[in-house]
Amino acid sequence: MGMMQEFKKFAMRGNVMDMAVGIIIGGAFGKIVSSFVADVIMPPIGLLIGGVDFSDLAMTLKVAVDGAAAVTINYGKFIQTVLDFVIIALAIFMVIKAMNSLKKQEEAAAAPPPPPAPSKEEMLLTEIRDILRQK
Repeated sequence: MGMMQEFKKFAMRGNVMDMAVGIIIGGAFGKIVSSFVADVIMPPIGLLIGGVDFSDLAMTLKVAVDGAAAVTINYGKFIQTVLDFVIIALAIFMVIKAMNSLKKQEEAAAAPPPPPAPSKEEMLLTEIRDILRQK
């Protein structure tokens, strides 16, 4: 099998295509969540704290000197990134939970019904058989 045919077989497999679509949608979803956190959630939180803009929060380790940029720890951006992660993780958790719930419902619907309990006659005949075996 040639290298191109092998690659085509690999690339056209269902799992690879599903993964590619998931990555593209995940990237777009990440941008939406980042915008939601930065533009909708953080401004009210900053206002409640006293007009603080989280993206500007930083600790300066070394001030800017002679054209060299200042060395800072931008913990405000880190806080925003953590909130992005928490919201994305929560959304993914909810989607997975919904999918698992649907899967359980499908499995329950597809499962065969349990066999009926033996009748009284069958139970009596089974007891008689067991007694006869013992003798």
